[in-house]
Amino acid sequence: MVTSRCFRHTLVPATTFLLSSAAALAADAPSPAVNLEEITVTAIRQPYRGDTPLQELPQSVQILGADLLEDIGATQLDTVLDLASGIARQNTFGGLWDSFAIRGFAGDENVPSGYLVNGFNAGRGFSGRRDASNIESIEVLKGPGSALYGRSEPGGTINIVTKKPQFDPQGSVELSAGSFSTYRVAGDYTGPLAGDVVAFRINGAYEDADSFRDYFTSKKYTLTPSILVNFSSSTALSYELELVKQEAPFDRGVVAVNGVLGRVPNSRFLGEPNDGVTEINALGHQLSLQHQFNADWSLLIGGGYRDSTFEGYSSDAELAGARQQLSANPGAGLLNRQRRFRDYQATDLSGRVELSGKLETGPLTHHLLLGGDAYHFESDQIQTRFRPGAGSLVYAINIYNPVYGAVAPAQAVLTNSLEKQKAWGVYLQDQIDLTEQWKVLGGVRFDDFSQDITNRLAALSATNPSHQAQTATSPRVGLVFVATPAVSLYASYSKGFRPNSGSDFFRVAFKPETSKSYEAGAKFETLDKSTSSTIAVYKGKKTNFLTTDPDPNHAGFSIAGGEAESQGVEFDLVSKLTDDLQLNLSYAYTDAKTTKDIIDFNFGYNIPKGSELINIPKHSAHALVVQDFHFNEAEVSVGGGVSYIGKRLGETGYTPKFVLPGYTLFNLLGSYAPTENWKFSAHIDNLFDKTYYPSSYSRFWVAPGEPRSYTVSAAYKF
Repeated sequence: MVTSRCFRHTLVPATTFLLSSAAALAADAPSPAVNLEEITVTAIRQPYRGDTPLQELPQSVQILGADLLEDIGATQLDTVLDLASGIARQNTFGGLWDSFAIRGFAGDENVPSGYLVNGFNAGRGFSGRRDASNIESIEVLKGPGSALYGRSEPGGTINIVTKKPQFDPQGSVELSAGSFSTYRVAGDYTGPLAGDVVAFRINGAYEDADSFRDYFTSKKYTLTPSILVNFSSSTALSYELELVKQEAPFDRGVVAVNGVLGRVPNSRFLGEPNDGVTEINALGHQLSLQHQFNADWSLLIGGGYRDSTFEGYSSDAELAGARQQLSANPGAGLLNRQRRFRDYQATDLSGRVELSGKLETGPLTHHLLLGGDAYHFESDQIQTRFRPGAGSLVYAINIYNPVYGAVAPAQAVLTNSLEKQKAWGVYLQDQIDLTEQWKVLGGVRFDDFSQDITNRLAALSATNPSHQAQTATSPRVGLVFVATPAVSLYASYSKGFRPNSGSDFFRVAFKPETSKSYEAGAKFETLDKSTSSTIAVYKGKKTNFLTTDPDPNHAGFSIAGGEAESQGVEFDLVSKLTDDLQLNLSYAYTDAKTTKDIIDFNFGYNIPKGSELINIPKHSAHALVVQDFHFNEAEVSVGGGVSYIGKRLGETGYTPKFVLPGYTLFNLLGSYAPTENWKFSAHIDNLFDKTYYPSSYSRFWVAPGEPRSYTVSAAYKF
């Protein structure tokens, strides 16, 4: 288990915050948690966790805490995840949602990556890029989580823990300004509403920004009020609302001419400014009730609802080789484009109940976790498209000398569908203390999943929706040896599943993706918790992901026939070298590839066995050093970070192979706090102005990285 830096002044470390369920519901007043200072914290326990210390879990868990977020000036989720080992950026759908791979596995590239917020799924639907204004900490739970969480990738699961109401009044306002006319204001206030019974919190942010990309202006609003009610010393209720609105152009990035990057400046926008912005709106609710029966047993009941919409126009480079003039005549520089309109809506209703505690049977101590959850998800999608024919230059743009203002011919309806998913599951986990040194874990989850897809463009489907129903059982076993109070060794095996959407040529539902994962590692944590580290080796395999149907009579259809595996090594270290010097290190070696010959789902390319998976570097590493000191009674911090991302495959199946180059980025940070109330900060990212490309979908859709940029901010705490 690796945690980020502990708070120097006001907040408890993430591990204490998550695991002290009894302290979270102390009698008549919030319980103190002790780290560098004694403070007051009240919270609802995190689900799917139980009372097992992270150091004794047979899996790698990395905690990215709020102090780390503050140090790096994080404003969105992907910036924070860059610091976690084994996480790689993926296609972000025009820069409008979060997409990442864990341990080489990314899931479906055509939907946002799945992640949890306080244990509730927040990745389904169209909620845009996650803002960091209300994030307390981020848990990176490595390996498949299906034995507890259900429907997960074999690489791991992300759980975001949000800031919770406190009974001690406190607040802050922060104003920031930076490169490319970026302006942001963020606020946070919490305190009691009714003595020590009811507390509230409200935080949010507004950001208005231009970009290094031409014709790109974005705005986003985030507001997250919450309330906590302590009915008694053993029962508490928490409610949280999330309101999100984002506006930004749909931007597919730059092109690699003949597979070569840099032929056009990274600032060049190849869409149409007249398309305007894509607008994203999301409204979410979470309600959790926790009851502490006694010191050993607790009950957690929760529900969540999220409504999201995604609407706007885009002009995207055509990907099909026969329709793309830039492939046939790159010297002319004419890029064929499609024009699309998207109107997506989604609703997601979920609930769960969970009982956790411990009991003794003779000399054995059992840490039990028993629960059930369910959800109902609907996705309504309408998309229209104009697509140029082979040899046509209608709606093309010259990449070397762009002239904007082209008008596309009428668009035809491409998609008009309604998808409904229903699922429920039950899970049981028991971690047994055989002795003080030996721990064994066993868990199993059963899932029942059903799906109906209505294609309103097909007469048969409109009256007889495509239906599938699946069940899956996901076991998990692990072993831990606590060699010393500071060192533990572990090994684990688990299976997982993830339903596939849709049906094949014969209208038969696809088999679900299945996965297996093996992991072994060692964890180290000093008695004073000033240093913690994890090293893990793993191997995972998944089968039945979607590929193109090879039967020539089934053109346009898919089969669940893909197989891939990933193996590697990860190392994480967080160390407080002295009282004022903090070091964060992470490294990952990831070898991810296909294990059978398949046909690419998106482009129909033949992909031989042993091919690399897109956007996955074999080597990646991150380091951050922060030094605190005093100057004329003021608190000062200075630090720097370096990130290395190795070369990666940039398009699946393209010959000759299109590779994104590796890169190394350097960042500087500093802060000056002349009083307890005021703090001034500055950050310089990409210090040496490195040209880089964090991800791509094809050689015609490549996301360029931001050049050197700065941010300065002033924060007032009260």
